[in-house]
Amino acid sequence: MGEVVGPRLYSCCNCRNHVALHDDVISKAFQSWLDALKIKSLHLASEKKEETKIGRHGRAFLFSHAMNVNVGPKEDRNLITGLHTVADVYCCDCHEVLGWKYERAYEETQKYKEGKFILEKSRIVKENW
Repeated sequence: MGEVVGPRLYSCCNCRNHVALHDDVISKAFQSWLDALKIKSLHLASEKKEETKIGRHGRAFLFSHAMNVNVGPKEDRNLITGLHTVADVYCCDCHEVLGWKYERAYEETQKYKEGKFILEKSRIVKENW
């Protein structure tokens, strides 16, 4: 087996375009916003005895930087940690939605996220590991 040369990377799950460096991971302990909606909806549904089907993603990583991505229009989203202005992040090759960029955090304790990227674990794959 040959020795791996180069940095450890994350790539788009669809086209293998390099989108982030492992060294830029800040945290692996995030949930996608749709997963958060699913949790809230399931709680509300259990109170109302209804079935709700929202969400399709799960764990997500917080990165200080991302590369080879396009950033969509800004929008306000109510996340687990409060109201944020975010913009979806797309692979610049295949246009797969990979996550989002935090543009603004309204809660003082969440300001550290501004300018950072969430990439959903199910949307990226490891390269050079």
